[in-house]
Amino acid sequence: MNNWRWKMKGNIKCVGCSGCGGAVYGLGFIGAAVYYISTASGFWMGVLGVLKAIVWPAIIVYGMLKSLGM
Repeated sequence: MNNWRWKMKGNIKCVGCSGCGGAVYGLGFIGAAVYYISTASGFWMGVLGVLKAIVWPAIIVYGMLKSLGM
């Protein structure tokens, strides 16, 4: 089943997928940021925690692939 929806805005066709991936990423970002900031020992560790929270999906995929030996 295809979730793509086409919309006309003037002379431009807009393509969008109705999904909730952004919401899941957003909640994951907030949770990771709260965790990393609450465990930070200083200001710069908190800043590093926010940066880690932005890329948490990449960290998870890297760890999974590393543990699978790929």
